[in-house]
Amino acid sequence: MRRLWLLALMVSWFSPFHAPAGEPVVKLGAGSYSRTLPPGAKTPPRQISAVAGFSQKMPTNDWWSSLAWLPFSERQFPHPLGVQAEAGGLRLFYAGASVTANRDGIFGFSPGPGGGDLTLGHAGQPEFAAAEVESFSDWFVTARFQHENRVLRVSYGHGSPFVFAQLQGGSPRVTFQEPPRVWSGNADSPVLGLTIGSRHYGLFAPRGATWAGLGTSRLTCITDRPYFSVAVLPDSEESTLKLFARHAHAHVVGTRVSWQYDAKTSKVATTFDFQTQAFEGDEQQTLFALYPHQWRHTPHNLLEFEYNSVRGRMKVGRGKSFQTVATFPGVLPCLPNVGGADRGRMTAYLQAEAAVPDEPPKDTYWEGKRLGRLATLVAIAAQYDQPKVADVLLQRVRLRLEDWFTAADAAGQPKPATTFYYDDLWGTLIGYPASFGSDNELNDHHFHYGYFLRAAAEVALRDPDWAKDEHWGSMVKLLIRDVANANRHDPLFPFLRNFDPYAGHSWASGHAKFADGNNNESSSEGMNAWCALILWGEATGDRAVRDLGIYLFTTEMLAIDEYWFDVQDHNRPREYTPAVVTMVWGGKGANATWFTANPEAVHGINWLPLHGGSLYLGRFPEYVARNYAALVAENRGATWDEWPDLIWMYQALAEPGEAAHQFAAAERPTFEAGNSPANTCHWIGSLQALGHVERSVTADVPLYAVFEKAGVRKHCAYNPLNRPLTVTFSDNHQMRFTNRGFKVE
Repeated sequence: MRRLWLLALMVSWFSPFHAPAGEPVVKLGAGSYSRTLPPGAKTPPRQISAVAGFSQKMPTNDWWSSLAWLPFSERQFPHPLGVQAEAGGLRLFYAGASVTANRDGIFGFSPGPGGGDLTLGHAGQPEFAAAEVESFSDWFVTARFQHENRVLRVSYGHGSPFVFAQLQGGSPRVTFQEPPRVWSGNADSPVLGLTIGSRHYGLFAPRGATWAGLGTSRLTCITDRPYFSVAVLPDSEESTLKLFARHAHAHVVGTRVSWQYDAKTSKVATTFDFQTQAFEGDEQQTLFALYPHQWRHTPHNLLEFEYNSVRGRMKVGRGKSFQTVATFPGVLPCLPNVGGADRGRMTAYLQAEAAVPDEPPKDTYWEGKRLGRLATLVAIAAQYDQPKVADVLLQRVRLRLEDWFTAADAAGQPKPATTFYYDDLWGTLIGYPASFGSDNELNDHHFHYGYFLRAAAEVALRDPDWAKDEHWGSMVKLLIRDVANANRHDPLFPFLRNFDPYAGHSWASGHAKFADGNNNESSSEGMNAWCALILWGEATGDRAVRDLGIYLFTTEMLAIDEYWFDVQDHNRPREYTPAVVTMVWGGKGANATWFTANPEAVHGINWLPLHGGSLYLGRFPEYVARNYAALVAENRGATWDEWPDLIWMYQALAEPGEAAHQFAAAERPTFEAGNSPANTCHWIGSLQALGHVERSVTADVPLYAVFEKAGVRKHCAYNPLNRPLTVTFSDNHQMRFTNRGFKVE
């Protein structure tokens, strides 16, 4: 009978969501998007696991997204904790105490269903039929377990050592795999300190609460008050437990990130605010653990506590907010022509590109890569006085974008392909034909659409009229809103779909239905999208979009330096010997890709596409040399059978002379699909002339770069508009423009 009861409830665990009726094609400026699904197209599931009446656009591509896609959830990793919603409640585990590593990865595996350190449940309801999303904020989520009048509501989030609970119709129950060792408190103490294996926890019941079951594996809190907290502790000291008890009933009920770009200093200040509610006492502050990319850049006074994680050490702070301050390194549309590349060779390459017949569109990823390739060539052609080539290539970019940005055919009917469809249920824009699960799983939108945005920015830099809202700008902004919407009250899209403001980087999977949580492989393709926002904002005068791009770009750059590359060699266990983590997961870091074990791709997937927004990869040339040397060792030599062009371009950030030699000596090299011979030649030649990226000097405009060669600095900036501009660098060098274009001094 119990199985039949659970089955009946499982049928109704999803809340009813129905897309409203409307016009099949919605006009937006000169473009349009479809509300009619193309024939045979796939969509995400037609149900969302959320409480009745949930009206917000559901975030996808988050660390907790499996909660919205499943009746319970897969494992989630709000470090330092790991959690999983199950029938018995919320299962907790602390993987940091047992992080392991070898050459294949860094592992913070969580136990399978039923395992872990403890499960926070409801004494009056042994099992629930589902856990539904009740609410969320920028890095916290609240899940609700409910059967009739018995409710368990749990809130948890990135950086918080606490899980906060509210209950109705009963009291908390905490279940362990085996009886824990209780080292503080007794049956009459509201607060218990206990240890499971090598992990320490605090249980924080309301005042006056008592416990039943001490000495067993199931503890029941006896209380008539509806709140409760549990926390993973950094140690088993009484003083630590007392500190955590002080903050345990200041529940986090909201989190909010905000950012500010200061052009004069090229600094990005990011503020993380916690909203709390005191259920007991008058304490309003909470405790939070900062990741390395945060604590290395915060002036906040931190406590002397740490947690271990697959990202490295997390340091504990206290308060209702903290701030990080980081340096934005600048981006460019492309590298400037400083005479490093042979002009005749470049002219031949560019004219050959213009002579190649245009190819029909493919799916959104491969079409995006083609658009990105063409956009980069447009910028380069202008550097080599090839206006006809630039015009031919720009026209291709424009026409291809306009085709995708038009949802109706000549008769006004929805197109079956090369169209964007808006899914009202999930609040997302899906391009068809789709690929890599960008449709039914909502994967990789920032990867795919980032190329579209990069191409649109190049058109806008050369044709501002095209980018106006009444023409094609509104469709470009629609794509931006899908992947990086900064408006929390947008009726169509969730906030920052692909970007995790606390983890500091993107997530690729829409659903995160993996035992290791969510994942992100090609960090560089995420950076390509954020670079596109900066260029688009500069080209159109949209400072909000520009500053959003600068915030995303700068923050993800810090995360890449720490977690993908570990440029300062501070975060990884010594047993992890590779020079790069190719895939960052919630519960691990992997030396692998989704598609191959070839070392060239294992390294190169976090470099492509290489263009003027990729110079952040060269900020630590000593690391570039180390990464390249590791690739040579793994490949057993410098003979490349995949992506040799990307390898030479990356190598040029540290050793441009050797990269140029390898490029010149190669016979009929192949080129990565999003790259070209012209871009490869121009990039390597320019870095030969300019030298290494100089990260200590900034400018008071976003489109800049500084290089150094043999002790001589070269300052570079780009003026996107036909108007006078004075650029001041932090070393007091000034550069004056009279009109649009590059300058190098």
